[in-house]
Amino acid sequence: MAGNTSRQTISQEVNNFYDRTLLSRLLPQLQYLQFAQIRDIPRNAGTNTIKFRRYNSLSAKTSPLVEGVTPQGSKLSATELTADVKQYGDYISLTDVLQYETPDPILAETYELQGEQTAETLDTLMRDVLSAGTNVEYAGGSAERTDIDSDDKISAEDIRKIVRTLSENKAKPITRRVAPDAGYETRPVDASYIGIIGPKGEYDLKQLDDFISVEQYSNKANVLEGEIGKVDKVRFILSHNTKVWEDAGSGDEDVYATLIFGQDAFGMTRVSGEAMKTITKPLGSAGTADPLEQRATAGWKATFVGKILNDDAIVRYEHAVS
Repeated sequence: MAGNTSRQTISQEVNNFYDRTLLSRLLPQLQYLQFAQIRDIPRNAGTNTIKFRRYNSLSAKTSPLVEGVTPQGSKLSATELTADVKQYGDYISLTDVLQYETPDPILAETYELQGEQTAETLDTLMRDVLSAGTNVEYAGGSAERTDIDSDDKISAEDIRKIVRTLSENKAKPITRRVAPDAGYETRPVDASYIGIIGPKGEYDLKQLDDFISVEQYSNKANVLEGEIGKVDKVRFILSHNTKVWEDAGSGDEDVYATLIFGQDAFGMTRVSGEAMKTITKPLGSAGTADPLEQRATAGWKATFVGKILNDDAIVRYEHAVS
């Protein structure tokens, strides 16, 4: 029986290099995830279900105390939300001919492209969760999505209404975010609500008299990744992955979603140690399944779930664009 003479494993140093290659493309593009509350599940916890708990506010006590009489007191209550972590991933097969004929560093190029794929996957998963929230504002005073026509573009008045709604709901302005690096630590930002907007919405936003671009900020130290400017108390982040409902408005108008939210409106969970992996299988690593050492694979795998934690702290703004 012929022995397998190929190298069977990739060294840890090489795996770490490809991990960094993927992350360098992945992290700056996660516009939705950088504002999520992170609650990871420990590895080997015996479950894939995460339970988020939010303690409810206590009601005001406006009756005066009676001398010598102990009041009844209040009880704590909590709202519990659960979500199940899932696995996502993909891989690409690379032939031996491709690897010895191409002048390109094919494995590094593959992981760079997969970094973009991973980012789009996770960002889209979170976007779709947030776009299914119950708190919605339709542009121009429209009653529902099907009423939105070409005149119902972004307006400063609508944005101020959304700010009013969030404020009335006691949604806290955001004061921290997840930093765009592999450590996922949090970093401070100036207190504000955050809006995630697409390129076509950006065009209309910049036409508003109330729009202040980042170039006009007096303090640029805490400008966010992708930030384009602000209106009222909302700082807007550009994303190329916003939700669009094609032909859903009046006269088959496309309807666009801009999400505006406050602190701890949503969360995400991974399994510790399994959040993101690059997986490289070199030529011949399949043994008898690849007897002529013709195929290698490069892939990624991630664990993830996103969840709205407080519908009152997020508004989906649906509008048309120019």
